Amino acid sequence: MKQLEKIYNLFYETSGVCTDTRKIKKDCLFICLKGDNYNGNEFAENAIKQGAKYVIIDQIEYKVNDNTILVDNALLFLQNLANFHRNKFKIPVIGITGSNGKTSSKELIKAVLAEKFNVLATEGNLNNHIGVPLTLLKIEKSHEIAIIEMGANKFKDIEELSEIARPNFGIITNIGKAHLEGFINFEGVLKTKLELFQSIKKNQGKIIINYNDLNLMNNIPENVDIITYGENEKADIIGKLINLSPFIEMEWKSKNYSSGKISTQMIGKYNFDNFLAAISFGICFGVSAENINKAISEYTPTNNRSQIKKTETNTIILDCYNANPSSMQSALESFAFINNPNKRIIIGDMLELGVESDQEHKNILNLIEKLELEGYTVGSHFSKSKNEKYTNFKSTEEAIKYFTENKMDNTLILLKGSRGIGLEKLENLF
Repeated sequence: MKQLEKIYNLFYETSGVCTDTRKIKKDCLFICLKGDNYNGNEFAENAIKQGAKYVIIDQIEYKVNDNTILVDNALLFLQNLANFHRNKFKIPVIGITGSNGKTSSKELIKAVLAEKFNVLATEGNLNNHIGVPLTLLKIEKSHEIAIIEMGANKFKDIEELSEIARPNFGIITNIGKAHLEGFINFEGVLKTKLELFQSIKKNQGKIIINYNDLNLMNNIPENVDIITYGENEKADIIGKLINLSPFIEMEWKSKNYSSGKISTQMIGKYNFDNFLAAISFGICFGVSAENINKAISEYTPTNNRSQIKKTETNTIILDCYNANPSSMQSALESFAFINNPNKRIIIGDMLELGVESDQEHKNILNLIEKLELEGYTVGSHFSKSKNEKYTNFKSTEEAIKYFTENKMDNTLILLKGSRGIGLEKLENLF
């Protein structure tokens, strides 16, 4: 602990923490991390030459000078430093996890709370055992709220991240079949995500929860404060989905307020719940209804997440950042709900599903047949689950070749698949 406190004081002398020599800032604290295919210690000398003020190593042979500091484990040091820093602040720390919608919810919650507060939030989806500490280390005295997104690929991941971040407010967006290779089954996903609730109870905080999600409602820890949202009249924040045009048109009400119709810049029925979550956090932290409505109506998504792109001949719903059975089902059901006489789906493989992969891809094919959607599938997993009604391309390159020669006009197109499939490469063909 004495070494940690000593280096913590040195941390204040720096311009911030860096773990990538390609992003070094002058006078930063560079921490040499290791991975399966790299050893950050090898870059210690280079980091000093590029302007790092101090470098943390965990192998003595890479010591350069007195500004190179040896620790037992550089990753553990990073995490401990982040926790040490977080504990210096009394501000609310919001933890966000879930199988789907983490990043969209985080951005919406940030947009709402930023109407009243100086908010720090996870950048992009830097939500793992490295990204969470790096975000915490960016907290400054000017920040009034921190929003920390937490991802999980295996058991105990959320518990580990919660011990570092110590959230006292939080939300689990939903529980679905994601990263099943690491969790084995749905029950494993549920158990791991619920670790956030336990952490918030420990920190005597408050949980924001979807009243319609029985998996979550049935697992609320005893003696913890909650705010509920959903379409159920018993929820604290009650929402109504009016229309998908394809943008969400909605309204919401609380005990003493009713919004009237709000037109948003996001598509997909699944984002309706994300809006309600953001509204709930706004109410929780005293943001005015007027400013809440302003934030959710003006927010525009980026990074291939539920984006609408209009070309000269078509309209594309671009949702290529990730895909699992839960998010795929939501996207397809939402697309089917949109009133458009000429629409097509192009859906790509869902990755990291382990032994359940074949069955889950068959389930999606059965769903699109039930929804009477027309279109195409892309990827080797979908090709195993043959369905003569849908053309399958074994790769995105094969799909690119086909759509280069076979154009679509005046069509609403859904592009949805795991990031590794790269369906966004098709975007410019339409």
